[in-house]
Amino acid sequence: MTELSNHMATLPDGQEKLFADRFSPKRWERIRKATNMPGLKFHDLQKTFASLLAQRGVSTAVTQRLLEHSSPQLTNAVYTNVDPVLRQAVDLLPVSDWL
Repeated sequence: MTELSNHMATLPDGQEKLFADRFSPKRWERIRKATNMPGLKFHDLQKTFASLLAQRGVSTAVTQRLLEHSSPQLTNAVYTNVDPVLRQAVDLLPVSDWL
């Protein structure tokens, strides 16, 4: 994330997105090389973004719209790997007592 944040800081003023217009595999390749992360797939960023939203309790409908998916089922099946209710249940476990 640090490398991507540093790259974002080099973008023109007012540009808040990684790509000014549409996704471009060639530009993504240049970004990966510039940030020294040759194995990072753009899909990895999408999955991380969706998972972080789910962890923070953002609804699937909102995440679906942000990712511009055709259905909430696609968002849930492919991109979110953490149900916030399940995450809260796991957080209740006294793991520190076991270590």
